[in-house]
Amino acid sequence: MRRRDFFRNTSITLLGSSFFPIHKLQAKNYPPKTARNIIFMVSDGMSIGTLNLASLLLQRKEGRQSHWLSLYEEEKVSRALMDTASLSSLITDSAAASSAWGGGVRVKNGKLNVSEDGTHHTPILQKFKAAGKAVGCVTTVPITHATPAGFSVTNASRGDMHEIAEQYLPLKFDVMMGGGREYFPPGLLARYEATGYTVVKNRDQMLQLNKTPALGIFNENGLPYALDHIQDITLQQNIPTLAEMSKTAIELLNKNKQGFVLQIEGGKVDWAAHANDAGALIYDQIAFDNAIKVAIDFASKDGNTMVIITTDHGNSNPGLFYGDNANQQFDKLQHYRYTNEWILNGVNKSFTPAQLIERIEAAQGIAITKDEAASILVHYEQLDEAGLYNPRKLPFRQLAAIQSGYTSIGWGAMDHSADYVELAIYGPGRDLIKPFIKNTDLHYLMLQATGIKNN
Repeated sequence: MRRRDFFRNTSITLLGSSFFPIHKLQAKNYPPKTARNIIFMVSDGMSIGTLNLASLLLQRKEGRQSHWLSLYEEEKVSRALMDTASLSSLITDSAAASSAWGGGVRVKNGKLNVSEDGTHHTPILQKFKAAGKAVGCVTTVPITHATPAGFSVTNASRGDMHEIAEQYLPLKFDVMMGGGREYFPPGLLARYEATGYTVVKNRDQMLQLNKTPALGIFNENGLPYALDHIQDITLQQNIPTLAEMSKTAIELLNKNKQGFVLQIEGGKVDWAAHANDAGALIYDQIAFDNAIKVAIDFASKDGNTMVIITTDHGNSNPGLFYGDNANQQFDKLQHYRYTNEWILNGVNKSFTPAQLIERIEAAQGIAITKDEAASILVHYEQLDEAGLYNPRKLPFRQLAAIQSGYTSIGWGAMDHSADYVELAIYGPGRDLIKPFIKNTDLHYLMLQATGIKNN
């Protein structure tokens, strides 16, 4: 039996009176203006230190504040902290986190809108689509990954990405763009096209889009890190940035007279945090911040768009730590050309310490010692071919620990954390938010803000 047969019966009607207890969400006594559109922005795996490091780099490199923190400085948003726990743990994964927003119910880690009793909770983009709105997702990781999937489908396992690609097809969402070409074999893409989808595979094709539905898959797996993308003209020509995907998606979705709901995910922020890859992390956070500007520029002109900016959970808790030369050490990040992933993926068992020292200095301007280089290379002696290019097996932790002495950036771990996280809301409906909420509250807030009732 198909999973969608298990969906809870959910009717979508226009809201006559609030479906959600006002005292739980509303900070003021007057009803908010209804939002026509929602742009839901997720910097996946963003600990507060990530937001801080990106802001500091922009201030010292470009003399400006990040767009996210500028919204705080200019008091243009309502701000809150959010509890991100899942049903099974104080520390969520991205599937359970997105399901909390998407289905309004906490589920166990690894699940997509499926409770332990087998109940399937209708995802929010399906609710908005049924209400007549255009809907979509854009991301820097596979479009079948946990965060977009949690807004879109139900599935007992987030890892079932081939099935998730199949599940998207009958939903006929208006715009879906990101990576993950490996989950869309030629036969499946042909079926998408047969149902009316325009399938695009590079930046130029995306920029020429003028109708929906549209499916964009720009890389086999995740998209390249922003820092590596900046240095490679071929990548720039073929793979769009998150800001470019966001702008295209907004323009396409905004053609719908009944409004739209769009999820925008900076998914590689989470991958960089898992790898303790400071350059990848900070520059992907800045790429996400550039997408914030796209969303806010549109919303400020439109006047009917709520923009939610947040993260699903913390990850690895990076930070800039005290030292006599911390400022100067941190400033080295301004001159990074490539990520740690680029460095380590280009190393093999035949490398000498001198070759590794040269590669790191060319990529990041840091000259590590011979002993430090040798401590990295010893990891390659133990790797078989299956371990090469596997982030969990390459010596990311060792390289990050060495870099800490040169950049003053430290890490708490290589995995998710239970931190309460930042949440900002711009536009109509911003007064609905309280200073401290649970992740599930955002599901109902979005329905309330748009005047849609959930029975």
